[in-house]
Amino acid sequence: MDDGTAVLLGLEDEFTVLLVERIDPGRVKALIEVRVSEGACPGCGVLTSRVKDRPIIAVKDLKVSGQILDLWWRKRRLVCQQTGCQRATFTQQSTQVPARARLSVRLRAELAAAIARSNRAVSDVAAEHGVSWHTAHQALIAAATAWFPEPEPTRVLGIDETRARSVRWVLEEAGWRRSNPWMTSFVNADTSAPGALLGLVPGRSGACVIDWLGEQSQAFREGIELVVIDPSAPYASGVRAALPHARVAVDKWHLVALANQMVTEVRQRVTRERLGRRGTTAEATWAHRQLLLTGYEHLSNKQVARLQTTLAAEDTTNEIGAAHAVKERLRLLLDASDPPVIRARLFDFYNAASDSHMAETTRLATTVQTWWPAILTALTEDVTNARTEGFNRIIKDTKRVGCGYRNMTNYRRRIRAHITLTRGHRSAA
Repeated sequence: MDDGTAVLLGLEDEFTVLLVERIDPGRVKALIEVRVSEGACPGCGVLTSRVKDRPIIAVKDLKVSGQILDLWWRKRRLVCQQTGCQRATFTQQSTQVPARARLSVRLRAELAAAIARSNRAVSDVAAEHGVSWHTAHQALIAAATAWFPEPEPTRVLGIDETRARSVRWVLEEAGWRRSNPWMTSFVNADTSAPGALLGLVPGRSGACVIDWLGEQSQAFREGIELVVIDPSAPYASGVRAALPHARVAVDKWHLVALANQMVTEVRQRVTRERLGRRGTTAEATWAHRQLLLTGYEHLSNKQVARLQTTLAAEDTTNEIGAAHAVKERLRLLLDASDPPVIRARLFDFYNAASDSHMAETTRLATTVQTWWPAILTALTEDVTNARTEGFNRIIKDTKRVGCGYRNMTNYRRRIRAHITLTRGHRSAA
């Protein structure tokens, strides 16, 4: 048959097409054979072209022009003619169809890529290509092993956690046990280099940080100068133990989140003390609660007037307004980078928190005082965990598309495979 047919099937490098015929409107049958008529004996390495028989085997392959391809490979079983060789016969092999394989290499690659690239269900991809769930899943496992590169050295390491599954209670022999699984992600947070997910481990303790960093090379650990985390004591202790030379920086977004949480707690407490119940749509402080959490510079003049009217009408003790002022002073502090400005705004924040005489603002000020060296590092070095949060969003999307994962190993593999294929860090292998 004309070699153009082999080109259309994408088999011209190794095979020649002997026969093509249509089975039905959506299915064709092709008979192929290896171009080279001789092969080296696996036992002695001597070339031979003597054929004993030609068995025909079925090979699963990609669709061609939207049609199912029934691919049949007519193999040559060759006879070794070398005297003394214990290998009497052997069959020819192919790089596209390895020994004892019934799927082509390109079909396995397509199965893995289809699963990982768009987070499709394994069963969905398997049904589309006419293979079993186990076959498609094994293709993903094999491909992922080659996809995942070694962590590249970075100057700034970002660490953050994401919930792996919802909280549940598990009945064991000793009684009920609370299951609350988390995962810790390690990200290249250096903005001068492309972002990359360097690692993903179960847990959110200092031990998991120590273990992951201990698995990396000495050069990788020595190259880390800054580690950006949220205000987490376990993470901080793990970083100090594994990287004693590195400086810890606290992400500013988490501090703003703590300040917003403080304002919400004050608003809820004031409402309960004033009305004896929680807030409803009848209260302006509840209806316009989002204005309290929005940065003051982002409010329009109309929104500022509405906020002031709300506080004047329902914040009779001025506690909500004081909490809002403390939050805004913390935001101003976190926006500074010049040391004199930082010192002045830090004094204003502590002064406002002290004058408010509330347990919520005192707790926030204590948190800032406890983490101040790490906060100052984040301000002067201008580092954040924004990239880590971005990868956390992808991790949550993966869990959402898969409707959750029970197997943590499969979950981690799907996350890393999806990020590797969609963010352009797939290795040459």
